[in-house]
Amino acid sequence: MEDPAAAGAGSSSTNSNGNGGVKGKQAAPKGREAFRSQRRESEGSVDCPTLEFEYGDADGHAAELSELYSYTENLEFTTNRRCFEEDFKTQVQGKEWLELEEDAQKAYVMGLLDRLEVVSRERRLKVARAVLYLAQGTFGECDSEVDVLHWSRYNCFLLYQMGTFSAFLELLHMEIDNSQACSSALRKPAISIADSTELRVLLSVMYLLVENIRLERETDSCRWRTARETFRTELSFSMHNEEPFALLLFSMVTKFCSGLAPHFPIKKVLLLLWKVVMFTLGGFEHLQVLKVQKRAELGLPPLAEDSIQVVKSMRAASPPSYTLDLGESQLAPPPSKLRGRRGSRRQLLTKQDSLDIYNERDLFKTEEPATEEEEESAGDGERTLDGELDLLEQDPLVPPPPSQASLSAERVAFPKGLPWAPKVRQKDIEHFLEMSRNKFIGFTLGQDTDTLVGLPRPIHESVKTLKQHKYISIADVQIKNEEDLEKCPMSLGEEVVPETPCEILYQGMLYSLPQYMIALLKILLAAAPTSKAKTDSINILADVLPEEMPITVLQSMKLGIDVNRHKEIIVKSISALLLLLLKHFKLNHIYQFEYVSQHLVFANCIPLILKFFNQNILSYITAKNSISVLDYPCCTIQDLPELTTESLEAGDNNQFCWRNLFSCINLLRLLNKLTKWKHSRTMMLVVFKSAPILKRALKVKQAMLQLYVLKLLKIQTKYLGRQWRKSNMKTMSAIYQKVRHRMNDDWAYGNDIDARPWDFQAEECTLRTNIEAFNSRRYDKPQDSEFSPVDNCLQSVLGQRLDLPEDFHYSYELWLEREVFSQPICWEELLQNH
Repeated sequence: MEDPAAAGAGSSSTNSNGNGGVKGKQAAPKGREAFRSQRRESEGSVDCPTLEFEYGDADGHAAELSELYSYTENLEFTTNRRCFEEDFKTQVQGKEWLELEEDAQKAYVMGLLDRLEVVSRERRLKVARAVLYLAQGTFGECDSEVDVLHWSRYNCFLLYQMGTFSAFLELLHMEIDNSQACSSALRKPAISIADSTELRVLLSVMYLLVENIRLERETDSCRWRTARETFRTELSFSMHNEEPFALLLFSMVTKFCSGLAPHFPIKKVLLLLWKVVMFTLGGFEHLQVLKVQKRAELGLPPLAEDSIQVVKSMRAASPPSYTLDLGESQLAPPPSKLRGRRGSRRQLLTKQDSLDIYNERDLFKTEEPATEEEEESAGDGERTLDGELDLLEQDPLVPPPPSQASLSAERVAFPKGLPWAPKVRQKDIEHFLEMSRNKFIGFTLGQDTDTLVGLPRPIHESVKTLKQHKYISIADVQIKNEEDLEKCPMSLGEEVVPETPCEILYQGMLYSLPQYMIALLKILLAAAPTSKAKTDSINILADVLPEEMPITVLQSMKLGIDVNRHKEIIVKSISALLLLLLKHFKLNHIYQFEYVSQHLVFANCIPLILKFFNQNILSYITAKNSISVLDYPCCTIQDLPELTTESLEAGDNNQFCWRNLFSCINLLRLLNKLTKWKHSRTMMLVVFKSAPILKRALKVKQAMLQLYVLKLLKIQTKYLGRQWRKSNMKTMSAIYQKVRHRMNDDWAYGNDIDARPWDFQAEECTLRTNIEAFNSRRYDKPQDSEFSPVDNCLQSVLGQRLDLPEDFHYSYELWLEREVFSQPICWEELLQNH
């Protein structure tokens, strides 16, 4: 029989078929090399540099404006310019727009708006194009891209102050209700960009107004700052008995998805909807400010940290080098020596969790390739090599060791501190005391967390530590207040609800919210790169496909890039929109957030996001579906160079695509929000075999994306089984290092009593009951007459004026005879009821 020490010195792995012995030592390196080459061919190189990506509300100003237009629309820039110049020459003689004084510019804009109110559809479109040319920055009179962006912003403030947005809003209502355009689009076998010309012009002007005015700069004048706040108020609240502007855009989305208006330019609608929600409710930085204010109003302790700022200071974990893996397998000491060294190594670790001890025990062990049975149980049947392709090292801050001596010294050098402050919920403290009391004194005291009589001293210290890190969220306070309002509706009185933009938006969305969520997810599914084209799916390419399809290879490549870019922008806008809605609703009231979340889950949002990530995410993030010379404002200033197939294939020189990385992070954050503290939804991640899908996303070396992937892996590790945890110890260690700790959370071992599957359905039903009670109490007041006050004064009741139908005066005598005189009256029963 072979000596274990000799076997350990040679190789600690078997081949992919599990054969051991002498043949196994020779077969293992060959099997690894074959497997590596196969993985490189199928998914490309895993060598991904650290991506210098700064997460924010949106991309740069020029990039956000350029994504409004498809490359198919580029010819219309010239059309807009021609329409403006023809109109301008008839009104102003011998001057250009930039040469006019501000008063003359205002007078000309006023004349443009007057000429919008014409019956002729063709003339109205020409005037609208002239306005669009102004909003685009009068690029015909500019010399550089900076000048175009400057004058675009200046003109947009001028246009808004003259009432352009209100005028275009009326035109938008007309186009939405244009049944002739809808019916002609329905009859066409193929819809093209020509079917949405009027809508695209109107939406482009409104988008440029919103995006330019939304942008804040220190050099802005007081007049511009005042105009910005006025515009935000106008978009947020119901002006002139109209609904908030976002609701009109939501109705356009649902109308498009229902098939009643297939010609709607859905990309422009979604971009405008996202920017309107961001402008009216606020972006991520404003959310943090609102959260601090809300905690102060509720008397809660201030936040210990800003999540986004903490993530910005984190470093991305590096995937292990293949050469290093082979070196480790050759340098790995035999098991007998590992057992001898364990005591000395343990002295270097001053205070470690039991998970660290488990990591330390297998610290130098090269993990074996997963067998077919293990792969099927751990993932979706794809071949994975956990030991070699786990993409996170024990300590990403330590460079790869050059030798065995430095290897043993550095691999136990854990970081001095964790990036997050640990948190404990009140429920966790109650659960801990319940178990301790059952164990030591044999009975419990309910929710009492102060009485510690009969418990040993270590339990006292544990409770003290837990209370030091107790975190009370805004949601906890809101749930408690809601319970009190349900129990004591009379004594607590009517709740005072502030009329914030978020509250008004939720009230407007409430009764159609399920349709809104389904429509957004339908479009997201159609835009996902993993979706296969179906004949019955919605057509999201109506505003990108030209009237005449390309006939040359170059034109086909250009259109293919345009279509892919179009889909990426749609994914970006929907992911950012849903995330903003969830975050604002959660801050406004937890049950508003839960209502939206539950409808997203019912509409299969969780498997949809997993389907999106079931691709080569590294390739998606580094995709080059853009042609920089065709982007606005570059295409309006420079002469278009001759495009070739080689230049189109090369793409730009950017390290990654900002919008695609932004979309991936948003979708991961969305998935975290849907599944956090929801065991039934966590089980959906397990059922849909998300672990291998999420692990592949860790190839992207970006700290924020890796953090949200690790969070999703952490919440489901207790359900994946011991074998999965054992063969993914590097991923487990990365979770320990990067994800926030929840003191007594048993995520690494699976002993949590909340993991009982029979409670899952009841959990969702209870949540739905609470949501319906909240919506009924706050928003269905006319229907809730049980506690409504009753007017008992006979004089005021009889004195109320009632609007009766016209024919009542002719038949009231017959009514009296039938309803009053001929009906028997039981006076005793009437008195008893009174």
